[in-house]
Amino acid sequence: MKIKQFEDKGLAHFSYAILSEAKKEIVLIDPARNPQPYYQYAQAEGAKIVGVIETHPHADFVSAHLEIHQSTAATIYVSSLVAADYPHKAYDEGDIIELGELKLKALHTPGHSPDSISIVAEVEGKDIAVFTGDTLFIGDVGRPDLREKAGNLTAKREELARQMYHSTRDKLMKLADEVLVYPAHGSGSLCGKTLSDAQSSTIGAEKTGNYALQPQSEEAFVKVLLEDQPFIPKYFGYSVALNKHGAPAFQPSLAEVKKLERNHEPAAGSLVIDARPQEQFKKGHIRGSINIQNGGKFETWLGSIVSPEEKYYLVAGSEAVLEELIQKAAKIGYEQLIEGAFVYDRQGGSTSSTFNKEAFQANQEGYTIVDIRNAGETRGGNFFDSAITIPLPELRERAAEIPADKPVVVHCAGGYRSAAGSSILESLLPVEVLDMGEAVTELKHQYA
Repeated sequence: MKIKQFEDKGLAHFSYAILSEAKKEIVLIDPARNPQPYYQYAQAEGAKIVGVIETHPHADFVSAHLEIHQSTAATIYVSSLVAADYPHKAYDEGDIIELGELKLKALHTPGHSPDSISIVAEVEGKDIAVFTGDTLFIGDVGRPDLREKAGNLTAKREELARQMYHSTRDKLMKLADEVLVYPAHGSGSLCGKTLSDAQSSTIGAEKTGNYALQPQSEEAFVKVLLEDQPFIPKYFGYSVALNKHGAPAFQPSLAEVKKLERNHEPAAGSLVIDARPQEQFKKGHIRGSINIQNGGKFETWLGSIVSPEEKYYLVAGSEAVLEELIQKAAKIGYEQLIEGAFVYDRQGGSTSSTFNKEAFQANQEGYTIVDIRNAGETRGGNFFDSAITIPLPELRERAAEIPADKPVVVHCAGGYRSAAGSSILESLLPVEVLDMGEAVTELKHQYA
């Protein structure tokens, strides 16, 4: 048996190929939207993909399970509780997939979702590894608050937290200490709150080091699990539904995105996402556009700021970057929402005011300060006493809460998000809006 781990750093997502060296057959677990890396791996190993297992309908990324089935005739295995709309075989507690020298055994492990499963890999009667999806992470367990309104089977967060307590204690923690743990996510994922940077672990190590697996009552577990969970991006419910149905094939869907002429002019009031570096954006951009800079978390912020009910235009500084952005949007299914994509390099247009650190220091009271960090970040206090706190994902909807009697300064923790936040407020407020940018790292210490 060989286990190959694939990593998508942008979404902190892990997927897996389990290879039977005896039969030269592969079963995939929780594949990402682009199936090409799995095809390349199978070709390199001289093996055939015969199965795809979905541990649950994912909220944070869109899976290629349906496309892989259509391209390879691989069977899709998923819990019957999902009520999947695509061709599949039910894979529930006690079901076994035999793959040459190994067996893949299903465990029903609800908690992150009511339909979550984990998969135990057994070789010659010995459990070798467990693929835990979003149930057990390294240093954490999956958040229980994403399925109150999404999916075929919904459940309240308190109910799922209690199910997580029993899934960990009654199922996963009963595996041998040396069993390897392979989760669907690592540090940076919004599917948990304290995920480790490690890419794998063991049951024994998690029993020792994972806060959620320490001896505690069910009530205490539920309380600590529900506390301080990160925000829920707007796209999460959309992705659950898309994964339940099965996403369209990756490359054909990319090809359907409408490419527009350079410096296209969308109709007034259109939603425009400009992913150029903030320095370029501030020198000239389409009025009302939102500056979500291309970077490691572009797709997460795109799906946090833009609702799946909206259509948007996508803007980049070059054709190559535009293609990259469309592929990133596709990882969360948002390529289907693109009204048109184009390169923008026009000089002039709308410009952004420049933040003057010295003027701010001399008269802080002369500005309305808006802190757009997330709730978990602001629990430790504001950087500036007078700041209004509105998390970036809520800023478009809550802009009217911001007084318009003096210039507005927007800040985050390091400068990346404030570019998006200030661009949102520029077109929504009748006053000058300034981006504190990276200056926040120096100024926050002066006013702490």
